[in-house]
Amino acid sequence: MSSKSHWTRRQALSLFTGFAGSLALHACTQQQSGTLSNTSSTTNQVPATSGSTLWIGYTPLYIALEKGFFQENGLNLDFRDFSSATDAMAAFGAGRLDSQALVTSEAVSLSAKGVDYRIIMAADNSLGGDGILARNSITSIADFKGKEVAVEVGGVSHFFLLQVLKEAGLSGDDVRLTNVTPDAAAAAYQAGRTEIAVTYSPFLQKADQAQQDGRIIYDTSKMPTAIVDVYLFGTRFIEAHPNAVTGFIRGILQAREFMETNRDEALAIAGKRLQLTPQEVEEQLKGVRLIDLPTNLEMLGNPQSDIYLLNHMNDLSQFLVSQKQIPQAPDLTNTLEPRFLREVQA
Repeated sequence: MSSKSHWTRRQALSLFTGFAGSLALHACTQQQSGTLSNTSSTTNQVPATSGSTLWIGYTPLYIALEKGFFQENGLNLDFRDFSSATDAMAAFGAGRLDSQALVTSEAVSLSAKGVDYRIIMAADNSLGGDGILARNSITSIADFKGKEVAVEVGGVSHFFLLQVLKEAGLSGDDVRLTNVTPDAAAAAYQAGRTEIAVTYSPFLQKADQAQQDGRIIYDTSKMPTAIVDVYLFGTRFIEAHPNAVTGFIRGILQAREFMETNRDEALAIAGKRLQLTPQEVEEQLKGVRLIDLPTNLEMLGNPQSDIYLLNHMNDLSQFLVSQKQIPQAPDLTNTLEPRFLREVQA
């Protein structure tokens, strides 16, 4: 990729291997609280817990939390930042979270474990926010064969790598994986300890700028359908508090409008959460496409559409089976719940 100025990424797709044990072992005590206080009254508001790792595509969520938009719509959301998606998914799977923000491949893996949820809204898709760093001596993805790759095994970066390898006629068996977190993968590349690293913003950009012998050889701008982030809620919560779910969507849409009308404040709010300057937030937003209401309605509610999310997830499911990341394809028929988007549109 020619540009070095795109891109903050949530950590880890927790694939099937080892996930069952993590449900019992990981609790919310392992997370870092990311809740931002709000002085609005919580009377007659539905309390809910949610969480994820940090990611630029969740900027509207961070704004809605800071500005009290969820509370205005009847939802008192306690949102927590996790250091890894493995911990966040374990907390959701064990019922310690009512909601979660994550990638569709993670959602498929949750379904493979029998976790009952509904996707109520798409957040974004990655357009350069995830990428692969490689030394200049490596001229193509085909040159990865036999090489060591620093990547978080079971994470979203691993899933992205598998897709890129497949496109080049390779598989995960053709490379030697070193299991490290996305920030550690970038650091190893930057320090010259590995030739190839898979990571995401802000680690991707920083390592690319710091290490002159190399570049971003591939990123999601070349595979824009590879990584889609979504918001989901547990089915039990949805059935008990449907108005709160509608309130969540309204809050996100209010935040998106706020981004247009109060750009400087919006960027500052997101920057505080992501530990970036407003200018860095603005630049990194170029690495994602935030998904608007009409597109959401098409993705979740129109089976005839080319961007229908269920087709995308079924493809992901088959891919994960082929890569031996889940034992069999789960039934995803009831995964999408577009009725709340339709209520907001009405």
